[in-house]
Amino acid sequence: MKERLAIVVGGGPAPGINGVISAATIAAVNEGKEVIRILEGFKWLSKGSKDKVKALAIDDVTRIHSTGGSILRTSRENPTKDPKKMQNVLTALNELGIKYLLTIGGDDTAYSASVVEKEAKGRIAVAHVPKTIDNDLPLPGGMPTFGFETARHLGVRLVQNLMEDAKTTGRWYFVIAMGRTAGHLALGMGKAAGATLTLIAEEFPDGKISLQQVCGILEAAIIKRLASGKNHGVAVIAEGIAERLNPDELEILKDIERDEHGHIKLAEIPFEKILRERVKASFDKRGIKVNIIGKSIGYELRAEPPIPFDAEYTRNLGYGGVRFLLNGGSGAMIIYDGGRLTPIQFKDMIDPKTGKTRIRLVDIKSESYTIAKKYMIRLEKEDLEDKNIKSLAEAGKMTAEEFRKRFSDIV
Repeated sequence: MKERLAIVVGGGPAPGINGVISAATIAAVNEGKEVIRILEGFKWLSKGSKDKVKALAIDDVTRIHSTGGSILRTSRENPTKDPKKMQNVLTALNELGIKYLLTIGGDDTAYSASVVEKEAKGRIAVAHVPKTIDNDLPLPGGMPTFGFETARHLGVRLVQNLMEDAKTTGRWYFVIAMGRTAGHLALGMGKAAGATLTLIAEEFPDGKISLQQVCGILEAAIIKRLASGKNHGVAVIAEGIAERLNPDELEILKDIERDEHGHIKLAEIPFEKILRERVKASFDKRGIKVNIIGKSIGYELRAEPPIPFDAEYTRNLGYGGVRFLLNGGSGAMIIYDGGRLTPIQFKDMIDPKTGKTRIRLVDIKSESYTIAKKYMIRLEKEDLEDKNIKSLAEAGKMTAEEFRKRFSDIV
């Protein structure tokens, strides 16, 4: 009987998943191994089911590398939450005769893979290929996670279209971009598209974020545009801000549902609607008509066919994962650094404080972020000086004193 390699995909979709599956399958079959596809992540394995499996042949995967989505589908099932679920996973894999396991996913899937590898005690060799459009895994050399560049590419086009629509119709768009913990996608979209401004959670101090402060930044940007004779713009806002909002200011956060990994289901928070209504209400009180449209961009990006960067990148990663496993490796994440495929041991990716995979945040002290902010329309300290404040206060139908009181805490 041939040695078996199983492939599991977890977490949200990302452009390029099929590229990893394709490259890994071809590489393993060419080395005389049997490749087993396991559907919907750890969902069925956690129940002890071995029904959702099937062998993959080269003919099944030769042309899928340029397609979006995942032929193995995916799920957010977390087997680490329950020892029984983890035992079911291990038992199912053993009964299927799996010697090698290649997982594809983000930080949660990486953590699940590390636990499988530890609990298998050498019976199953495990490697993980990192993917997330959030780009929040700490890969060396500043390499993006696969899927990010494709998601940003499409996101930029969508934001540019909204910018043109905003200019044509005289309105503002508040665009919520995916990115639970890190603002890489929001900033990447906003900076490349030339959006009016971008807001990410990293620019706020640790702890809870004030909804009033977020709305103040947006309102001040609109006023600054009005003062220059422009009634339109696009603000890109990272969805991760919603997760850190103060529940005392937003009742919905107190009862929001969480997923298998304990994360707030951000899609259930109508963040764009909340921001739109609060900012618009502030203008309405002063008799200023501002047309604001809320728009969420995220699901449109996840199953996009990969751009050439990600198509090539994922072929490298799929091949590298199989090569690592068949050469006797285990317990590592496969990354591409400086033109070389390199394994990083799971233990070196874990944050000792949280026990989970480390997160890469946007460095707001970096030159890249500093440059991005230079091209945003946002209220600055000098705008509150006497020589500048008059025109802004008039545009906002406020006195200079009222303007300072309202916006002094956001600069």
